[in-house]
Amino acid sequence: MQQSILLIEDEESLARFVELELQHEGYAVVKRFDGREGLDEALQGAYDLILLDIMLPGLNGLEVLRRLRREKQTPVILLTARDAVMDKVTGLDAGAEDYITKPFAIEELLARIRTALRRRAAAPAADVLRVGPVALDPLRHIVTVNGQEVTLTGREFQLLQYMMENEDIVLSRETLLSTVWGYDYLGETNVVDVYIRYLRQKIDETHHVKTLHTIRGVGYVMKAEDSHV
Repeated sequence: MQQSILLIEDEESLARFVELELQHEGYAVVKRFDGREGLDEALQGAYDLILLDIMLPGLNGLEVLRRLRREKQTPVILLTARDAVMDKVTGLDAGAEDYITKPFAIEELLARIRTALRRRAAAPAADVLRVGPVALDPLRHIVTVNGQEVTLTGREFQLLQYMMENEDIVLSRETLLSTVWGYDYLGETNVVDVYIRYLRQKIDETHHVKTLHTIRGVGYVMKAEDSHV
């Protein structure tokens, strides 16, 4: 399977150069030139690795990384013109896998990418959750149904993970809301129903399985088709 990389870099000529080199190496590449757009794409998409510039318009790279880490653990390599020790330490403490200082040799960047991807591939498989045909890897932030990868938003992933961790247990809307969204959530009260519907569309309906069940008047439960509550 072709590995995908999200490149968030506002210097368009550099971004194009890196994109061409990555494509030559066989990677699929998506580019974003703004911090906020890059964060949205990182949260919505399913990428194997993210190359993230620190100095970005809209939202700086360190803040993008901090917000990303609230929902995803996608490996991140920081690209930065800064060479101060504290900038590097701050990036690593915020959850970056690695960093490389501009200007850099493309061979060094490619080597660091290969190293980060090897680490990701070597992540323990024992932590993978399975319910029937659905598998969720919390370390790699990957969901598959019958081996086919499913793209979920950060919140959809959190909801699915919590339900899979509580397989065969009926969970009330209140429990899901307080656990997944937090006790201080102030949005629409039907948000759980909306997100359950999103998951059903992406998992059950698209892949012709039945894992997400409604228990009328109580809540929802995740179970394999042939299991019982």
